[in-house]
Amino acid sequence: MPHTALKPTTPAPPDDLAGAFAFVDTLHAAGMGGILNSPCLPSPALSQVLGCEVVVKLENLQATGSFKERGAYARLSALTPAERERGVVAASAGNHAQGVARHAGAMGIKATIVMPRGTPTVKVNQTRALGAEVDIAGADFDAAKAHALSLSEETGAVFIHPFDDPVVIAGQGTLAVEMLAEHPDLDTLVLPVGGGGLASGCGLAARRIKPGIELVGVQADLFPAFANLYHRRDRAVGGFTLAEGIAVREPGQRTRQVLLELLDDVLLVDERQIERALNLFISHLRVLPEGAGAAGLAGVLAAPERFAGKRVGLVLTGGNVDTRLLSSLLLRDLARSRRLARLRIELVDVPGQLSAVSEVIAEAGGNVTDVAYHKTFSDLPAKVTYIDISLEAQDAAHMDRIETALREAGFRVEPAGY
Repeated sequence: MPHTALKPTTPAPPDDLAGAFAFVDTLHAAGMGGILNSPCLPSPALSQVLGCEVVVKLENLQATGSFKERGAYARLSALTPAERERGVVAASAGNHAQGVARHAGAMGIKATIVMPRGTPTVKVNQTRALGAEVDIAGADFDAAKAHALSLSEETGAVFIHPFDDPVVIAGQGTLAVEMLAEHPDLDTLVLPVGGGGLASGCGLAARRIKPGIELVGVQADLFPAFANLYHRRDRAVGGFTLAEGIAVREPGQRTRQVLLELLDDVLLVDERQIERALNLFISHLRVLPEGAGAAGLAGVLAAPERFAGKRVGLVLTGGNVDTRLLSSLLLRDLARSRRLARLRIELVDVPGQLSAVSEVIAEAGGNVTDVAYHKTFSDLPAKVTYIDISLEAQDAAHMDRIETALREAGFRVEPAGY
């Protein structure tokens, strides 16, 4: 059933953050259009790994899988009747698109979402399924945004910015309001920073409630746009990152000013730390994050001494992860922990050698998952060949015992890589 937004007695001033927060406070008190007050859970398992007490806000459980619908709903609610008639336009390749589409559809507002070429078909289809018209244009987000702004000028549709808008910022801040209502004793919030909407909104909201709370921003080190401003550096920006949701070349004009004054620190995390954070969320909290959604946890992994002994609030900002990428990440984690390994074993080319190898592995408690037999394409002597064999073990020590057993049985063994 479509929901309707509350109307402020005076529209939230477009450049007034105080007015925007007052407006959004009213929306939040009235239920925020059915947006989930997502669980904020302590994690003893993660806390033990990290050396600090951790609670995690699970925004991946929102209807669109991301916190982004908070800001989208708030901004759409602030539209005047005339603006609703003209419709809205937005540019996004994912979470913002779905947030705008969902709530525009529920409010009966026509929405056009410009998505760059190459956006995965599943995301295009999900956005259309939520009732929006999708326009594919531009090679990247910046080009899609330029096209969306052009459409706004041509048609009169209101452009819904993904982060650099006071009402959007205030909408994202409702997340921190909920966290501190449930866990008022938090010492620190660790917040991903891309365009800066989430960190600005949560930071401002948190400081209203608890002025002394520490606020730490996290960026992927391939996209350190805001970190460059904060730390007065000039690191290169660009590349392929798991955290594509915060892969922003320029923070917002409004958000950068807020965050320069607000944040106590900004940390950079590399791809290995983001990947480890993803796997920790999966293995220790049993939840599925997207890359940007794990950035806060990656920040704590990058500087554990900074957070030691503190009560730390993390936000799992979204869970719209590509399943093929997820499969690859899980297998890579198994390989790095040596619960999965591939061994190259040299054999004499006579009957019974493969069964002898299998018998040694079975007696050592290993599990064979794949075998590749090489004979033709080899520079070994004609009577010698080798196999690449993939194995599962309980842990690294167990894998070492399997290798030792093979060598003691007379086989020449070496790692074959991942």
